[in-house]
This record gives sequence, C-alpha cells and structure tokens, in this order.
Amino acid sequence: MGGPHDHPHPHDDHTHGETAGDTPIPSPGIDWRTKGVKVIPGDNLDPNTAQTPGMNRATAINRARAGAEKLWAGTVHIHPDAKTGAHHHGDLESVIFVVKGKARMRWGDHLEFTAEAGPGDFIYVPPYVPHQEINASPDETLECVLVRSGQEPVVVNLDIEPVEKPTAVKWIDSIHKE
Repeated sequence: MGGPHDHPHPHDDHTHGETAGDTPIPSPGIDWRTKGVKVIPGDNLDPNTAQTPGMNRATAINRARAGAEKLWAGTVHIHPDAKTGAHHHGDLESVIFVVKGKARMRWGDHLEFTAEAGPGDFIYVPPYVPHQEINASPDETLECVLVRSGQEPVVVNLDIEPVEKPTAVKWIDSIHKE
C-alpha cells in the first residue's frame, strides 16, 4: 500500500503532447533532424555583417543561419587600440567571452568603473548599462565570442564624455550599427 514503487518515475513517463510538471513535452512528429541541434563550424561563419576598417565580424548563430529565436552569437576581432563610444543595448543582456587579447570595459553613468579581461574570461553586460568596449592592447588583436539575449540590433549611443576617447575604429558587428 503506497510503496515507493507504486508510482512511476517521471523519466518513465513516455507520453507526448502532455506536460511533465510545468514543462511541456514535445509533440510527436517534430523533425529533429532539421529542427534539432545545429553545429556551425568555426571556419563557416557568415562575414556578411557590417564591416569597418580594423575589425572583422562574423555571425555564427541567428534566425537565418540556425533558426535561433531568442539569441544571437558571433565573433568579433578588434584591431589594437580600438575603442567604442559610450552606449547601451536596451533590454538585451550580453556575454562576451575573450578568446585572445586583452579587453577593457568601462561602465557607469560617467564610465567611471573599469575592469579588464583576458583569454578564458567571460564579461556580462546587463541591460541598460552604459559602457565602452576597448582593446587594451596596442599591438595584439582582441578576439571575442559575443552572445546576446535577442537578435534586434539595439544600440543606444549616449551623449556622455567617455573616459577613453573613441577611435576611428568602432566595435561594429550585426548588433552594433554605425
């Protein structure tokens, strides 16, 4: 009566189209071959994004390339000493993973806070945070992977005096427009 084996384990329930607790279970008939996992080889990124002298950008994951609905991911290679103007990305969250080089981030109402990141480090930029991205190396390219919580190219340029003056080379990719 009421022993531990009288109730099936959640993983034993193989019904489809119902819910397991509050999590929907996919309906049968989904073509997982085309609607499932996508691998985008690093040598097959899409360079057809906005380009600026001194920078190379490429899209890996977006709606068109992978069917992504809620995020964008790609790479950014920034030449030495490149600095953006002050800006924020509205309600988007951003994660920057530094692959190679030295990134300097400035943030705050007057860009008064600073932190640096190197290879293997992650940088999280919350929504609406005024910030400036900088390649802190005078002679090494900064290589990063960038992931955003949405695909809209939200960039709100701010009229605040940056601590480090922007250079002619901006951080521009399919999210950062000129």
